[in-house]
Amino acid sequence: MDKETEQYLKKQAKEIRKLTIEEIATLGSGHIGGSMSITDLLALLYFHRMKIDPKNPRWEDRDQLIVSKGHSGPAVYATLALKGFFPMDWLKTLNKGGTSLPSHCDRNKTPGIDMTTGSLGQGFSAALGIALGLKIDKKSSTVYTIIGDGESNEGQIWEGALFAGHQKLSNLIAFTDYNKQQLDGYTKDIMELDDLAAKWKSFNWFTQEVDGHDIAALDAAIEKAQAEKEKPSMIIMHTSKGKGVFFAEGIEKNHSMVFDMEKAKEAIAKLEQGE
Repeated sequence: MDKETEQYLKKQAKEIRKLTIEEIATLGSGHIGGSMSITDLLALLYFHRMKIDPKNPRWEDRDQLIVSKGHSGPAVYATLALKGFFPMDWLKTLNKGGTSLPSHCDRNKTPGIDMTTGSLGQGFSAALGIALGLKIDKKSSTVYTIIGDGESNEGQIWEGALFAGHQKLSNLIAFTDYNKQQLDGYTKDIMELDDLAAKWKSFNWFTQEVDGHDIAALDAAIEKAQAEKEKPSMIIMHTSKGKGVFFAEGIEKNHSMVFDMEKAKEAIAKLEQGE
């Protein structure tokens, strides 16, 4: 990736963060932590890597992204709005009555959402099914999916891992948002994941580890994953929950937080200053 592209994507990631902060502040509370930790990846996928058409969200030959940790919907919505899938004004309606942007991702309500998710583990299984279907149909599209480290407590994730490895779903690239935190605390205290990379390798996945906030490193990992033609790929992203938000990053209870527009403006100002 050249420096110009990297800088462009960093700007998009910052804009997604700002929009997400405002979006949640309009409601007054929401899933700020896990939204912020995947923002850099969303910028890379939607503004550089994915084959998509905002004017035709259900385009048959598109690449697809299934965010299995569906509570990160606010960041996905901000990305989709910035990309032009729907008007920016929709972001002011997050999780309100009659909204097209519910708390968790819903393909029946939101243009650009490829699968309804939120029941942890199920989005991952759906991604595997979609990838298998595309493989059977001999489609060249790539399926991307994002799971959480807390979500990795679910048995359904490991059943799916076994299935995808056996089926050699090389058109599937998965990411673990490894921010070391989940709803009730730190993953090491709730369900220690130990050597996560070794686990995925043992399930016959091509596995890489990367700084999830380093866009160039993420892009290089995706390129290597796309070159793998025999195995599904897992990219373990080491991230910081609440990344870039001064009142959320580094805080234990940052899964979902209450904050108002005044706090949001302060956070956005610090982002603009590069703090």
